[in-house]
Amino acid sequence: MPHRANYATIFVGSHLHPDDDALNLDWADDVGDETDVFEFDVPTDDPREAYLGIQAFDVGDYGHEIHINGDPLSGFDIPPRDGWQYWVDTIVGADLVGGTNTLQVVRDQSSDDALAVGTITVHWKEPVDE
Repeated sequence: MPHRANYATIFVGSHLHPDDDALNLDWADDVGDETDVFEFDVPTDDPREAYLGIQAFDVGDYGHEIHINGDPLSGFDIPPRDGWQYWVDTIVGADLVGGTNTLQVVRDQSSDDALAVGTITVHWKEPVDE
């Protein structure tokens, strides 16, 4: 059975930080330790080979997590880097489902790191009817 690529783009626009340390950002909502839970739709019951791309700013530590449908991805989710980065991570440890899915970014509260997240794009393959 043939497959095609599909994706959902989520503008997160969030600034995550501890109470005593913040970045000076006018484009990102100040959210503290976790973003809102964002919803996106997957129009197939058989999503495969899922991965995401995340736009992140000024990440200082490895411990921050991305949650899909309430489950954290395996391994480290966003590597440290000054300034902007675009990081791609496979969706392992969580599953996409047909219909509504959720996404959330959670800051490592044991860290004093302040970071921002711009846009996240979730990609998957889905079967094509012939």
